[in-house]
Amino acid sequence: MIYLDNAATTWPKPPEVIRAVSGVMEKIGGNPGRAGHRFALAGGRILENCRELAAHLAGVSAPEQVIFCLNCTDALNTAIRGTLHEGDEVLVSHAEHNAVMRPLMGYHDAGKITVRILPPEQDGLLSPDTVLSAIGPKTALMVLSHASNVTGILQPARAIADVCRSRGVPLLLDAAQTAGTEDLSAVGADMIAMPGHKGLLGPMGTGLLCLGRGMLPRPFREGGTGSASESMRQPDMLPDRLESGTANLPGIAGLCQGIKFVLRHRTAMADYEQALRRRLWEGLQNIPGVAVLGGDESVPHAGVLSFNIRDLDSGRVADELDRSGIAVRGGLHCAPSVHAWLGTTQTGAVRSSLGPFNTEADVDALLSAAEKIAKG
Repeated sequence: MIYLDNAATTWPKPPEVIRAVSGVMEKIGGNPGRAGHRFALAGGRILENCRELAAHLAGVSAPEQVIFCLNCTDALNTAIRGTLHEGDEVLVSHAEHNAVMRPLMGYHDAGKITVRILPPEQDGLLSPDTVLSAIGPKTALMVLSHASNVTGILQPARAIADVCRSRGVPLLLDAAQTAGTEDLSAVGADMIAMPGHKGLLGPMGTGLLCLGRGMLPRPFREGGTGSASESMRQPDMLPDRLESGTANLPGIAGLCQGIKFVLRHRTAMADYEQALRRRLWEGLQNIPGVAVLGGDESVPHAGVLSFNIRDLDSGRVADELDRSGIAVRGGLHCAPSVHAWLGTTQTGAVRSSLGPFNTEADVDALLSAAEKIAKG
């Protein structure tokens, strides 16, 4: 199987990630923070090592500002639900995933907050000037998808962060498609949510919320933390304030190794994925009946490229590609606003997403199969 669905989760994983997961299961039986024996202490060291690496990756000043989450959706919910108050206004881009929009629209429909979806320019980029003009006295949060999970269009996050900072509005960056390839420490976001299992090459069931200085969301999940056990109140200190219950130690051990891999190879991986994307984009342009979505290559992109073939349903195309041994994703990708902008709400889109272990031969196989489908 040729795997081109890395925007959903990367595969394969580096061998050291797999060894770390199995190593914890085989050799470390303790629950970190829940005892003082050597197994529990060994687990705690794994958590702290991963926090330190993630803090470096995200550019936050202290490891305790890194919160382990279930996934990126959980990280986004932690930030959104812990930051907003009744009467607040939230600004979002048109490219937000339902992991952002569903919690926000739940509050919006209940009359608790106002949500404003900001329109992009013709090329799909959100202008910092649009953000600046939209910020008002009730604006309490800006949420920005760093790169669309449908088009791959990479937003000018640093410029938008500068605008938000100038007006005292926190920026929550959804780095689901950029963690592992983009330098997140250079963005200047106040909060960064990221999955562990995509560009960071870790296992599923892992995610991170990295908090800038002064950001202290309210906990929406409370319980045992292994600290302050004499109190029936949730601790105020980070990371315990936002982490309750037993940590996913095997997953975090794997994530730790994934982050190490990324920190060693990030620039090379990003360049390689971009080269593969350009090869795919150029090849699809030459196939009659294929429409590439999301603008031309003058706009920066992550390693995601979506297309449609004639008026065929994207799910049907994805199924045909699967029968040819190629894994992609068809549908709406939990991002209805992007498809409304693209005009693909009825057909969806065929999404191919490249990873560091794909090859030129993988791209050429997709091009050959797409051409065959286009010819009917």
